Amino acid sequence: MKDLLSEIESYWTTRAEGYSEVNHKELNGMQKGAWLEVLESQFPKKAKEELKILDIGTGPGFFPVILAGAGYRVAAVDYTQEMLDTAKKNAGELCRNITFYKMDAQNLEFEDDVFDVVISRNLTWNLKEPERAYREWCRVLKPGGKLLNFDANWYAYLYDDKLKLGYEQDRQRAKEEQVEDYYEGTDIAWMENIAKQVPLSPLKRPKWDLDVLEDIGLDCWADETIGERVLSDAEKINYQSTPVFMVCAVK
Repeated sequence: MKDLLSEIESYWTTRAEGYSEVNHKELNGMQKGAWLEVLESQFPKKAKEELKILDIGTGPGFFPVILAGAGYRVAAVDYTQEMLDTAKKNAGELCRNITFYKMDAQNLEFEDDVFDVVISRNLTWNLKEPERAYREWCRVLKPGGKLLNFDANWYAYLYDDKLKLGYEQDRQRAKEEQVEDYYEGTDIAWMENIAKQVPLSPLKRPKWDLDVLEDIGLDCWADETIGERVLSDAEKINYQSTPVFMVCAVK
């Protein structure tokens, strides 16, 4: 059987182009300004040029494009080379403010206490060792630094009949409202197979996240209504049964 990390890398390699198209739609819509507002509202009070920001699991470069365009400098890591190549292409001239690294989110190669902010989106749920990842992310934060993690219980419906019904209703609602179904065009069977192998799919989040971060020793809290601020109307239809949450922690 293929190693799980290799399996995850293979999946996201095939998804680089399609995921990039999703990001382009977000960047051309209301989401770009909404996400920037949310991020900046949580950043430590420092001048832009002084903030050291790390984006983990950057994918096609969604956060770095937004932040570099606003004048920030960003280090961005991803385990999938195809994603990094796509992110560089998407960033274009903004690459002058972005440094890309091929790196495992669970085994960062940075020194301790380097970054003022660590951010991530839609990554933690599909990690093989998410608790180890959190400890790594906290390790590279400076004292007083801020961790911002955005995620959802994306595949909890595999373990909960009520959530499964909600997921199916979301698919039906997208059809009725005539908006794009973001699950179409993806290899759902492949992704569900991965989701069944990673540890977070059946767990209650963000409670799990807060428990881990508190155990590490960070002050932390969660916002489970953040989707109301950052998602488009079409995204809210697609993900009604799977609300996005924001986990914040201060080292």
